[in-house]
Amino acid sequence: MGNEYFSMTDIVKTYHVGDEDQMVLKHVNLTLEEGEFLSILGPSGSGKSTMMNIIGCLDSPTSGDYVLRGRHVGRLDQHELAQIRCHEIGFIFQQFQLLPRLDAIRNVELPLIYAGMGKKERMRRAEEMLHRVGLSDRMHHYPNQLSGGQQQRVAIARALAANPTLLLADEPTGALDQATGKQVMELFHELNEEGRTVIMITHDLGIARHARRVVNILDGVLSEGVSAYD
Repeated sequence: MGNEYFSMTDIVKTYHVGDEDQMVLKHVNLTLEEGEFLSILGPSGSGKSTMMNIIGCLDSPTSGDYVLRGRHVGRLDQHELAQIRCHEIGFIFQQFQLLPRLDAIRNVELPLIYAGMGKKERMRRAEEMLHRVGLSDRMHHYPNQLSGGQQQRVAIARALAANPTLLLADEPTGALDQATGKQVMELFHELNEEGRTVIMITHDLGIARHARRVVNILDGVLSEGVSAYD
């Protein structure tokens, strides 16, 4: 750690709702160093999903400055943003988002097709990532043949496939039982210890505390440390 990974300065996000403007993020400031493991903790409606979308270059702020690895994101065009999402950021979702008609290895291979990687290298990389998450014996199983924890590990392998610098996880244990969620958290710790930057969005205080650093968001206001909102 020590190198700045991103900085958000005075970020505001406003949505038009009917005849009114609703401010969802209120002058958010956040700096993250490379290799950190950060949790963004907040209840439903706190603004944490909006924050995730801005970090992941899926949405843009109404005002403020977001700098990701030295690049001012607000100055990038759609092609450049798509390249960041493809190569820099691995997304992990609560409901896994696996394609039911593809087996595990094909699900993991999918983002590498969009990245333009050749077939032989794609398959090698997909096999390597499934081995990394402990699913070498499940490569040709379909999602409906896998447990929730196994599906989430396939999703993590898919997120790792393009070797992103950031793993961005949205409620990654929300659809899992407690024991399986703990296993997924252990895998996140391993990936972070290898040097990967990890950001986890969660409403669960117990899950948030697995991270090395926690910031709290409530009513669009970000603060350092754990809040007692629950």
